Amino acid sequence: MKIKTIETNGITCIKPVPGATSEWYYGLDYELGDLYEAEELFNDGRTVKGREFCLVHYPDGEVFFPVPKTQGHYSENPVFFDGGIYMIDVDFPNETIRIVRFDCKNHQVSIHTELPLSSVKDCYNLQLHISPLMLSRQSSNELDIVWPEKVSLSMEDHESFFLRDGEKLFFNKWFEEGEGVDYKYWEETIVRDLNGNVIEILPGDVMQMPNGEIWHLK
Repeated sequence: MKIKTIETNGITCIKPVPGATSEWYYGLDYELGDLYEAEELFNDGRTVKGREFCLVHYPDGEVFFPVPKTQGHYSENPVFFDGGIYMIDVDFPNETIRIVRFDCKNHQVSIHTELPLSSVKDCYNLQLHISPLMLSRQSSNELDIVWPEKVSLSMEDHESFFLRDGEKLFFNKWFEEGEGVDYKYWEETIVRDLNGNVIEILPGDVMQMPNGEIWHLK
């Protein structure tokens, strides 16, 4: 089988863009680590050179660079939603968070919305999720929905938010007990409403498939 070479400006790992698409992949460099680590460097007076970010279309292998690597800026993982790929572009010098949209049909790039950087405590686990499209930040025991609405709710230990479906928020929670041959590890999916109330507890995990369908794996 012939090997196809994809020019990605040195990015050697790509992953599927989350959110009901099987055509698009993305790649990021990690020269400065994740977004939060880049923020810490900037706040310490260090130079943030920017982040290389690419989108790759399957099966033709066409490559796009929707957010050019720019000094003082840093990006984070994208999501697919409603015909577009959305990504975070944090502009540290101008203290701005931009949500950028790449149109999957015409390949045009636009700014979907802008928020002041002061709208978040910091950029720790600052990510886009669906659906609807939303921007959130989560620490060890708290989830903050920053946009389009503002919601804060508490999480239990070993719990992390990963998916929204309308008014339902999905959290993964892991457990472990015992040692050696008696060691056990398992996971649950906690479903909460926007007030943080538990609606349902599902054994196992939940994932969204390329057609948008949500599968419960147990």
